[in-house]
Amino acid sequence: MSLRRFFIFVAIGFGLVGLLWAAALLVTSPLPPPTTGEALRARFKLAVRDAAPRPASTVDYARIDARLARLMEDPAMVGLAVAIVEDGEVRFVKGYGETIEGSGDPVTPDTVFRWASLSKGVAADMVAALAAEGRLSLSDPVNRHAASLRLPGGNEASATVADLLSHQLGLFAHAQDAKLEDGMDPRWLRGTLASLHNICSPGTCHAYQNVAYDAASEIVERVTGRPYRDVLRERLFAPLGMSGASVTRAGLMRSPSWARPHVGAGRPDEVNDVYYRVPAAGGVNGSIKDLAIWMLAQMGLAHEVLPARVLAEVQLPRARTPGENFRRRKYRERTAVSAYGLGWRVLDYAGHRVVGHHGGVRGYRSLILFDPQRRAGVVALWNSAASTPNGIEYEVMDMVYGFDRRDWLGIDAPSEGAIEPVGNAVAESEGS
Repeated sequence: MSLRRFFIFVAIGFGLVGLLWAAALLVTSPLPPPTTGEALRARFKLAVRDAAPRPASTVDYARIDARLARLMEDPAMVGLAVAIVEDGEVRFVKGYGETIEGSGDPVTPDTVFRWASLSKGVAADMVAALAAEGRLSLSDPVNRHAASLRLPGGNEASATVADLLSHQLGLFAHAQDAKLEDGMDPRWLRGTLASLHNICSPGTCHAYQNVAYDAASEIVERVTGRPYRDVLRERLFAPLGMSGASVTRAGLMRSPSWARPHVGAGRPDEVNDVYYRVPAAGGVNGSIKDLAIWMLAQMGLAHEVLPARVLAEVQLPRARTPGENFRRRKYRERTAVSAYGLGWRVLDYAGHRVVGHHGGVRGYRSLILFDPQRRAGVVALWNSAASTPNGIEYEVMDMVYGFDRRDWLGIDAPSEGAIEPVGNAVAESEGS
């Protein structure tokens, strides 16, 4: 009898061991592989639809659609694409107007535009992701990873990677942009920055850069050993399902549908390569669908690609931006205070923290603005120098927060300064 009990206890013991082993496998087994490509699109429910209100929505999509249609009656407008996210889901995405003035070729949600300075957020996210992997530190001196960058007084040895990405290098705004637009090599120009004068010590004041900022692409290439455009495609665009995104002039022009730039009153222009030569500052292309997905990722909905710690780094306010406050004076009732993180602006929207950026290169404009906590926001792309569409973000976010309606688009009364005469870089390359 005692021998029988012994075997029973042994069997029970083996059973308990087996259960513990199985539980350990469940606890220690790796996470499922990251969601990629079309699967991520499906998770985000990125359906192409016209105005489509949902239950409990605070956004009047029919009103937005009607106002955008009215906006397109402005002779300064050629083509426009807009997407709106609410509760972490794309609820509105639509194209208006034409890819080329008078062509009859419609802008659709798949039409590719230039993102201009929205490219800076892409670069900052990529560098911060590499830092999160331990491949560099945001507090490293910038010259450790970007050999071409030289600053006045040898400050490249004290300025950090974070200073670079927050435009706090001590240079005056837009240093050497004019020479870049004259066709000079940006890497050579980064070396000539040492001959300029400081306006402050690195890390102590904000002054917007393009030539210097593109040291970010050099950092990515040095750390990974891969071309910048390939790293973005492999690490960001493909995993997120941003099928129309690219980082070259050829990538734009290969797109099945792409919007031509327009300057003046509906005059199509050639696409030049000036800001493609500083891809971290202004080289990204993509459709409004791509930009909507990019915004969803910034809200923390693609943690496999952009973990929360990366988003926390880039969306942390690091520099006061009084120049941006001045530029937004028309909207100061909503966004009187702004700051800059890493490649992103952080604003107080009437008591709500929002993140965004504007962009502009010759013949193209862009915007993104979102509330990461509410997972709501708006993106827009257009192919002219018109400034009136900047009001789109305010009309949408006012609805998100339930504020009284205002004519931020200026279409109920004559608008002020509908077109800004510009060169390659416009005011939305954000001077200070």
